[in-house]
Amino acid sequence: MPETTSLHPALTLLAEDESMFRDAVRDFSESEIRPRVGEMEKNGRYDPDLLKLLFDMGLMGVDIPEELGGSGGTFFQSILAVEEVSRVDAAVGVMVDVQNTLFNNAIARWGTTDQKKAFLSRVANDTVGAYALSEAGSGSDAFALKLKAELDGEHWVLNGSKLWITNAGEADLFLTFATIDTAKEYKGITAFIVDRSDPGFSVGKRESKLGIRASSTCELVYDNCRIPADRVIGEVGKGYKIAIETLNEGRIGIGAQMVGVGQGALEAACRYTKEREQFGRPIAEFQAVQHQLARCATELEAARLLVYNAARLRDAGLPFTKEAAMAKIYSSEATEHITSAAVELFGGYGYTSEYPVEKFYRDAKIGKIYEGTSFMQLNTIAKIILAE
Repeated sequence: MPETTSLHPALTLLAEDESMFRDAVRDFSESEIRPRVGEMEKNGRYDPDLLKLLFDMGLMGVDIPEELGGSGGTFFQSILAVEEVSRVDAAVGVMVDVQNTLFNNAIARWGTTDQKKAFLSRVANDTVGAYALSEAGSGSDAFALKLKAELDGEHWVLNGSKLWITNAGEADLFLTFATIDTAKEYKGITAFIVDRSDPGFSVGKRESKLGIRASSTCELVYDNCRIPADRVIGEVGKGYKIAIETLNEGRIGIGAQMVGVGQGALEAACRYTKEREQFGRPIAEFQAVQHQLARCATELEAARLLVYNAARLRDAGLPFTKEAAMAKIYSSEATEHITSAAVELFGGYGYTSEYPVEKFYRDAKIGKIYEGTSFMQLNTIAKIILAE
């Protein structure tokens, strides 16, 4: 593999030149991720050497303060990182996304000083974090949780399970949402940090998926899992607030992932149509092909601007819930169309794994499902605009 320059010095200059950051992440993605994509897709696993490189480059703690080992960047810069990585491989993109927009943000905002020192310093340097909310009966109804937490002296005891947890195969820290009392409904939800080494905790079945195959999606099992009482994040019974706020940020990250996937597919399609000849000339010279590419480029740019706007609002401390929902739904739907068009422009080759667009197409589908389905985003948007 080509040697990659450490990114940490560049990250300290991000506020001065975000284009330098984008270029650095793109160079890293091309030199270190792209050569590994085929094998990771085939094996359904990340290359372990790549995980270390992600930490060495500072991409797993983009907006964690430098004094805690992070890169000292902004939320917007973490969004740029997710986009550029996903342009090459959405599976690596979602690893970077969940780490930065969900796990890190939750601890940074809701953790105590001691918790930030203990956990953010780990995830900035060498530890993967996971966000454990979903359960078998808790998808769009995110607060219908059955995982139970009971206080036993100086420990909390957790019993139940989680499903479809991203990063679970690689993570050592799990931001876990459980209820202290199902009768209290969402007011009983509490957030905890669970360590992989905690007694009674285990990572279960790993799902085989349509897309983002290298990304681990696993069941978590809590069987009388005992954790210290000081592992509560935020206040007891206020976990729902943490979940809502972090998912709003996470949706911007998914939007960035989809923009990256769409960009990768569009670039591949543009290259191919200039190389593929029919009737004695490249198919890129046919107006019908040009119009398809132009429409895809327009949709992609609109999606990118929605994502960037939501991220900028978040960094400015302004309301962004509506904008995050709009960014996620539009980017996921646009990218589904773009990747589908790319497959068709490749013709029969587009349907084979020899060319990259079938992977982009498969990877795009999840964007309309996780971190809030498109239907839930429409509900959110409608509720806000009707109240304005």
